[in-house]
Amino acid sequence: MKQLVTDSSGAVSVEETPRPATEAVVDATFWERLAAYVSLTKPRIIELLLVTTVPSMIVAARGFPRMSLVLWTLLGGTLSAGGANAINCFIDRDIDEVMPRTRKRPLPQHRIKPFNALVFGVVLGVIAFFQLWATVNLTAAALALAALLFYVFVYTIGMKRSTPQNIVIGGAAGAAPALVGWAAVTGTIDLPAIVLFGIIFYWTPPHFWALSMRYEKDYAAAGVPMMPVVYGREETTRHMVLYCLLLTAVCLAFFSVAQMGVIYLASAIVLNALFTGWAIRLHRNPSTRRAWGMFRFSIYYLALLFLAMAVDQLVTTF
Repeated sequence: MKQLVTDSSGAVSVEETPRPATEAVVDATFWERLAAYVSLTKPRIIELLLVTTVPSMIVAARGFPRMSLVLWTLLGGTLSAGGANAINCFIDRDIDEVMPRTRKRPLPQHRIKPFNALVFGVVLGVIAFFQLWATVNLTAAALALAALLFYVFVYTIGMKRSTPQNIVIGGAAGAAPALVGWAAVTGTIDLPAIVLFGIIFYWTPPHFWALSMRYEKDYAAAGVPMMPVVYGREETTRHMVLYCLLLTAVCLAFFSVAQMGVIYLASAIVLNALFTGWAIRLHRNPSTRRAWGMFRFSIYYLALLFLAMAVDQLVTTF
């Protein structure tokens, strides 16, 4: 495993650290093993992804879609995201052992065999594809599968350990559920869906960089070149302000492109002003405490913004 090392002059170099010597699985009951497999899917991350799916469907349908379509789409999205996360846990099991934040995950705790975790993730992804194809449509199924493959091969394998731009490009996978939700209703990817994708894409870097500022030492020890590790907090927070401004522009563009109402517009203006304000304050004082506060607010920001989309369309319908 690679580890980032900074010398007295500030230069960053890479050293190899040994992989964990043993991957033997500890004894566990059936329910403990089941809980471990559920944990592999990272349910809290899936919740955040699904928050964007239903509002996207509501906007696409200009009202609430039939309940069966919503449920089948959410099921497929959950399985696909869970599969991607399980494969991610398999690939990153070495650095998860190094980072205190991730040491309690099932693989570092040796509660599941690594190969079983990989098979579990692949099976979930395959089931998700065919389930979405059978119950929703092929476009939604293909988008979900593409997001899984992108997350695994482009982000986790290709970029996470090689470039500080990892989360910028990798954020495309997290933005895919909005496309899946839109395609589930329309069977196509229209311009408003692309702008929805852009909202989540530009939200991801300030959201995740705020988190990485709190766990900066962990990422450095694990050899993951997150922006704060490579470029420092001042440069990171400058980029965060820039992305918040770009996010504001995309949110306002969505108002026009998707013909949204005043509820969405007012919510977007207020939420983006608050989010950008967080970024500016963090740039002025890039403390760990303030970074954690921005990270927590970013979660509420995304949930409230997409809730405003849904309410806007439902109120207009009725």
